[in-house]
This record gives sequence, structure tokens and C-alpha cells, in this order.
Amino acid sequence: MHAIEKLLAKAAGKDTVTTGEIINCTVDMAGINDLYLQTIRSFHEMGGKKVYDPKKIVVFLDHYAPASTITQADNQKQFREFCWDQGIDLLMDIDQGVCHQIMADKGLVYPGMVLVITDSHTTTHGAFGAFGTGVGATDLAIIMMTGQLWFRVPEIIRINLEGTLPKGVYAKDIILKVIGDLGADYGVYKAVEFTGPVLTQLSVSERMAMCNMTTEMGAKTSYIQPDEITVEFLKGKVKHEYEIFTTDPGYQYAAEHSFDVSELTAQIAAPHSVDNVKPVGELIGTPVQQAFLGTCTGGRVADLAVAANILKGKTINPKTRFVVVPASKGVLLEAMEKGYMQTLVEAGATFVTPGCAACLGTHQGMLAAGENCITASSRNFPGRMGSTKAGIYVASPAAVAAAALEGKIVDPSKYVD
Repeated sequence: MHAIEKLLAKAAGKDTVTTGEIINCTVDMAGINDLYLQTIRSFHEMGGKKVYDPKKIVVFLDHYAPASTITQADNQKQFREFCWDQGIDLLMDIDQGVCHQIMADKGLVYPGMVLVITDSHTTTHGAFGAFGTGVGATDLAIIMMTGQLWFRVPEIIRINLEGTLPKGVYAKDIILKVIGDLGADYGVYKAVEFTGPVLTQLSVSERMAMCNMTTEMGAKTSYIQPDEITVEFLKGKVKHEYEIFTTDPGYQYAAEHSFDVSELTAQIAAPHSVDNVKPVGELIGTPVQQAFLGTCTGGRVADLAVAANILKGKTINPKTRFVVVPASKGVLLEAMEKGYMQTLVEAGATFVTPGCAACLGTHQGMLAAGENCITASSRNFPGRMGSTKAGIYVASPAAVAAAALEGKIVDPSKYVD
């Protein structure tokens, strides 16, 4: 069996599982974000009185942080009152940041667990060897009542990464290349595992970015086999024992693909689809009115460090605004401590509250018709960040910072040491 299948078998109380099998699994942690007030409504509509275990439920007020409308404010008010009434201590209020980064910062995610959140980018947690997946309000309400949810055991695709990353090329470029080649619907309800020597060149931050965007292929979950890099990151964060599953030798994947990254250049998903991926060379000179660095895909400390190194002692283009959104309070504090925030602010960046911000197109950096934005976030369909007549270019943090500096898309490698 594959490690994912072993993980699911344990959660289902079974010795083995097979591809396509429907199983009922115990969920180790369930999360709700503030887009999904319907979860609480569904919980009550189904007769829920008390959640099955308040220690295994976390609520994130991250998408509307802070609330920018009366409706959003009332939404968050109801979430707070629900947590207080149910004894849910893991209420992550508007100061905490994006759910996925909070899970990592606070040691709430670990190898071998089943993690379900009302957010499609819960695939991020495959970077830790967890089964992370997103669901809707009704499914999450069922978990709150019972502690369990059904899954179909997914087919597993292996993506093997060979070679050495060139200067100015990052995990974001790798995953954009993969999505561009395979297509945005290639991985629907499949698990995507990353393997190969390139993983040893990637930090946990980079692995999270790569796993995060498997959902843009339609993936149900993602997976990276935990190694020394994983264990070192978790040391001091996770306070209890966890189990690392491994895949049996000779396991037969549903499909396998290999990518040699040695000649890879910066990749950009051009409007209006995340699989409309082009090498940066084809887009050089495209004007950008906004550069956006942040969210669960590109707002970690390493991302801010890359941008700070590019912009140190420089000033962004006067016709371009640069919006920076740390992924969490922890990221913001570390960026302050290391001087990255000061460097970026001095260069002309505008910092906003840790959270999702303009990524979901409701506040804190929305686009007007006719504007272009280069972003380290994950999606670029029409209207994602404001006007349906704006253009969104998905790229690495380095490409975002370099574009903010020049006011147009450029090859970031010339700015990277």
C-alpha cells in the first residue's frame, strides 16, 4: 500500500484499503473559516447540540480579516459566540492569519493525521505527510457532530522531480510548470505525491507552496514523504507523538511523471487560467499596476525574505503598488525581527493584516478594470481579485518583487544572488 492508503486505513480502523473504496474515517482535526457560516447553521439544522470534541475543532477568521462590511462583521460575531458556547479554545481571530500557516506555526499539523478544513487549499498539508483536504459546510458540520467523514480512496499520481534548481527558480515555478503541462483538471479527486532529489533542495515553506497548488489540478490531497527536513521543522512545535507512514516498495501508481528542473526558468500563469502557463521570457515587458505578495501560497517568511533582498535600498515603480500580506502573525513578527518588513515598507510596499486579503477578491487590494496584477497567490480566473476585466498573473515571490520594482514583468533571476 501507499503511505496515504496506510494513513487512511488506520483512520478507518481497517488493515487495508484499495483505490476507489468508500471508507469512514476518524478526523484528527477539523477547521472552519469565516466564509462558511453555513457550517454552524447546518450543525444546528441536523440537530447538533454539542460538538464531538472541542479540542479537535479550530475556527479561523482569516478571509475577512478584519471585517470590511456589516455582514462580514456579523458573520464573525456568530463564529465567536459559537466557539465560546461550545468551549472551542482554538479560535483564531482576525490577528492570527491564514488557516494553513496557522496550522504549521502552532504545531497543529503533523505526519499521519487526517485534517479537514473548509478551504480547498488544505492540500497544503501534504507537505507534512498529512492527509489534508477541503470540504464544504455540510461535510464539516457532520464532522463536528460525529468526528468522522467518508472518503473515497483516491488514485495516486507520482510526480518525480529531478535535477538542480537554477538561480531565481522556486517551488512555485515547479508547480506552475507541472500544472501547465498536465492541465487544471488532471488531478480531479486524485492524490498527488512529489518525490525525487529536488525535494532535498526545498524548505518546508517551499514544499507547502507546491502542495498548496495541487488543488489547482483538482487534487483531493497531496503528499511528500516526511524526512529530516520535515522532522526538524516540527521539532518543538508538535507536542505529541505521531506516526510516519511509508509506501511499500514496488507500489503501482495510477500514473507517473518526471520533470527535470535543471533548465527551468521562472514560470507565470497568464490570464485567465492557472494552466495557461508560460516561461517568463514570453511575458517580459507586460505592465503591472499591482504586485501582490502573500496568502497561504506565497506569504511565508522565506517569501518576504526573497522580496526584501530584491528591493533592499531600492524603490518600487511609481506606477505600481505593492501589497504585502504576511501569511500569519508569526510570519509578521519574524519579518519585523529580521528587518524584512522595514526594508519592504521603505521600498514602497503596503502591508495589510495577516490573512487572505485580496486573494479572494473582497477587500485589501482589489483590482479595477483594465489593471494587471502579478501575484504570489494561486488563482487567476476573471474576477478573482476584483474586476472581471482585470488581468492576473500568478508567479513566484521573486517575480512579484522584481515586477514591483520595474512596473512590468521581468526575469527575476537577474535580481537573485
